[in-house]
Amino acid sequence: MANRKTDKTASASARPAGRARSGNPAKRPVEQLPPVTLGDWIGAARPRTLPLAIAPVLVGTGAARLGDPQFHWVIALACLAVAVCLQIGVNFTNDYSDGVRGTDAHRVGPARLTASGRVSAKSVLYTGLAFFALAAIAGIGITIRTQQWWLIAVGAVCIVAAWFYTGGKRPYGYNALGEVFVFVFFGLVATLGTTWVQSLKLPQEAWIGAIAIGLFACAVLLANNLRDIDQDRQVGKRTLTVVIGKRATQVLYTVFVILPFLALVLLALFYPVAWVGLLALLAFLPALVIVWAYREPKELVIALALTSLGTLAYAGALFWALISPVV
Repeated sequence: MANRKTDKTASASARPAGRARSGNPAKRPVEQLPPVTLGDWIGAARPRTLPLAIAPVLVGTGAARLGDPQFHWVIALACLAVAVCLQIGVNFTNDYSDGVRGTDAHRVGPARLTASGRVSAKSVLYTGLAFFALAAIAGIGITIRTQQWWLIAVGAVCIVAAWFYTGGKRPYGYNALGEVFVFVFFGLVATLGTTWVQSLKLPQEAWIGAIAIGLFACAVLLANNLRDIDQDRQVGKRTLTVVIGKRATQVLYTVFVILPFLALVLLALFYPVAWVGLLALLAFLPALVIVWAYREPKELVIALALTSLGTLAYAGALFWALISPVV
């Protein structure tokens, strides 16, 4: 009996000190894991998604010129700050919420901070909330400058919606409503809001651009969720992709990518520079091929990045077209 006890003690002492014994990875002792680096924090902000925050501000600012020929750069930059800070805030709070639930424990893409256990869950949460606060400060500045006080309510709704995307007891991102959030807030609200605060008008070009950017943002989310479809099924995360399946997601992704280009052709009939936006297909066509022909889920990380960059290119071309004189 003494020998057995000695053997067990020796075996336990031989275990690697950095290995987590069991339970949620988010609860692993931080000191047992490699220290987090600046690159890890930057990665947690998910730079691949940030073009989706820039694109609606570009389109919205271009559309604002149709109602007011003067550039309002201060307001435009404040809108950009709101959009980028909200995007980063969503990414960090998503990292936190998915991490503490264990949803990210077996994900295919880059490891998340909370799930890896290298950073305390509270640190990730507070970082996300800090970016929400920065977005709120920039939004209040816009409100004061424009005297559109109802924007405070809109900003509050944006932050609440961002939190309950994956936060709370019943996150709607876990119930096939993530695309609705992305379309409404990162498409319609971000684009039309940018146009309104600069010109106090909403021309039809702003609506067309907002719908296009919203569809692209949904396409990015579909590529992301298609990558994680198997893992999400296992942990009970009911994304739209999980609900409708792989093939329907591929079809829907294709529709979301094609429709904005049909809108671009329509706009190009009145704003010829918009034809330049077709160059964005150089990013979208390879992304489409990957979405339909991928063999390994990790290949969809490239499709996600291409879709995001293609969205920025499309928005840049549309901005150029809307501010250019029509001959």
